[in-house]
Amino acid sequence: MNARNRPIPSQVCCPTSFSRQPPRIMIVDVSPPGWLCISTSLCEALDNFLALTCSLEGPCRLTLLSLYALNNELECLLPFVQVKGNLSRLRSCVEELRDTPGEGCIHPPSALFSQAVKDSLLQFKQYIRHVPAACHAGNSCIEVAIFTSQPGQAVVKQLEAGLKDTDLGSLQRLLVVHISTRRIPSEDSNDCSFTASGSTGLGDLEEIPVLAAEIELQQVDNDSISLESVFKTWLHDQGGQREHLHLLLPPALQGSASHPVCLKCDMQERLLSPALLPGVLDLGAKTESIRDFSLPVKDPASHSVFPHQLTVIKALKSEGVCQSVLYGLPLIIRPTSCCHLDWDEMEMNHHHFHALCHTLRSRDWFLLARHEPPPGAGADVAAFSHYVLQPSASLSLLLKPVAGRELLLPCHMPVSSEDSPDGPLATIQNSLAQLEEDPVFNPLCLKTNLYQQLRVLQMRRSHPYTLQRRDQPWPPERPVKPVRLTGTGGRAEKGRTKATVAPLQFASAPKPF
Repeated sequence: MNARNRPIPSQVCCPTSFSRQPPRIMIVDVSPPGWLCISTSLCEALDNFLALTCSLEGPCRLTLLSLYALNNELECLLPFVQVKGNLSRLRSCVEELRDTPGEGCIHPPSALFSQAVKDSLLQFKQYIRHVPAACHAGNSCIEVAIFTSQPGQAVVKQLEAGLKDTDLGSLQRLLVVHISTRRIPSEDSNDCSFTASGSTGLGDLEEIPVLAAEIELQQVDNDSISLESVFKTWLHDQGGQREHLHLLLPPALQGSASHPVCLKCDMQERLLSPALLPGVLDLGAKTESIRDFSLPVKDPASHSVFPHQLTVIKALKSEGVCQSVLYGLPLIIRPTSCCHLDWDEMEMNHHHFHALCHTLRSRDWFLLARHEPPPGAGADVAAFSHYVLQPSASLSLLLKPVAGRELLLPCHMPVSSEDSPDGPLATIQNSLAQLEEDPVFNPLCLKTNLYQQLRVLQMRRSHPYTLQRRDQPWPPERPVKPVRLTGTGGRAEKGRTKATVAPLQFASAPKPF
C-alpha cells in the first residue's frame, strides 16, 4: 500500500463540510514600482503554499484557483484549474508571475480593480455552465482576493465606486490585501525602498467611513511568512452552514427540570497534521500512526545501528508553551536500561537524568529539541522535526512533537479583558456547580465501548455480504467522472498555461494611460 492509498488515521480532522470550500480567484497588482518590492515575497509565499496544498491527502481544502495579473491592462494568467494534482501547472503560473517586469512607474487605471472583479464573476459563471453540476456541488459562490502595494483605503474606495451597480450575488467574499512596503532603508542597501504612502495598519481600519458589506481590508507585512498566513486561511473549513459543536453543561439550577445549558461552538484546526503529508518525508520519530514507530536506522556501509538523536536547542518557560501547537501521541522518555552498558556508566546516566528532571521542575522549564538525521541520510535536504520535552513528578520526560512554520494555520484568538456580564456568569457558575470535582484524573474509570466496536468490525470483515446494509446500493454506483473542456482545442501556447474553460470575452476595459 503506497502513501496515496493508505487509510487516513482516525485522529486526523476530516470535516465533511470541506466539500463546500469556495473557488478562489487571486488578482495581483503587478504595476511598478510597487511590484518590484513585493514580487519576491509574494511569489515565494504562493509557491510554498501551493506545494503544501497540493501534497495534502484527505479532503480537498482548496478546490479551484484562478489568477489575474493587473498592470495597465488585465490579463488572466490562470483560468480555473483544480488544485489537487496540478502542482507543475500552478508552479509554471507562479514563475510567469515572478517574471513580470517590475521596473518603471505605471499607475493602472482606477477602474481596473473593479473591472477585474467583474471579469472574475464572469469567468465563474462561464465555468459552472461548462462543467457538470456534480463537479461543483456546494460551490455556488466564489472568493476574490486582491493583492496590492497601493494604499488599501484607496483601493476599497475604487471598488465601492466601480461595483455599486454590479450584481454580486455569487461573490461570497471580496478581500483587499494591502502589502505594506514601508521600511527603514539601510545606507549600504540598494534594495527597493519604495514607500506606500497613506497606508493604514490593522488598527486604523475603524477610521474607514463606510465599507461595503462584501469588501474586507487587511494589511500584512511584506514578508513570505505573513503572506503565507493569508493563503493558509483558505485551508480552514469554510462551510459555515451550521455550528460545528454543541457543548452541553448541566442545568444551571440544581433539582430543576430545566434543559442543559447548550453552548453552540465552531471548531478550527490549529495546524495541519503531518499524517496528511506523503510518506516520503523523513520527519524522525513521529507518533501519528503505527508506521511512525520504526526501528533505528542502519548504516548500509558498516551495518551499525544508530539511535535517534535529539539536540536540545532552547529552554522554554512552561507557561509560554501553547498546547495547541503540539500534535500526535506523546512518548515517555526514561533512563536507559540497555544491557550493553557497564554498571558505572548506567548509574551515572541515571543520576544525570534525575538531575535534569529535578532542575527542569524546579525552574518550571520545558526543553525544545531538534531531531538530527542519521549519518549519511542527506542532511542537506532532510526535513527537521522539533519536539518539546516536559518533566514529570516521576523520573521521566514527556516527548511531544511540535508543529513548525509550514504546518501552522492562522489562529487569532484575542484575550478578552472585559468582565463577563452578571447574568451569563451566574448561569455558567451554577451549571458547573452540578459537576463532580475529581482531584486526580484516573482514565481507568472511562469506558469507551471500544471492545464492542472492534467485535462488530471483525464480524463485518468476516461476513461482508451478510452484514451489508439493506439501503446500500448493489452493485455500488460508479462516480461521475468530470468532463474537462478545453477552449484551445487541447493545445497550449508556449509559456502559457492551458485554459480549462473557453476563453472569456472580457468586458470593455478602460483604456490605459
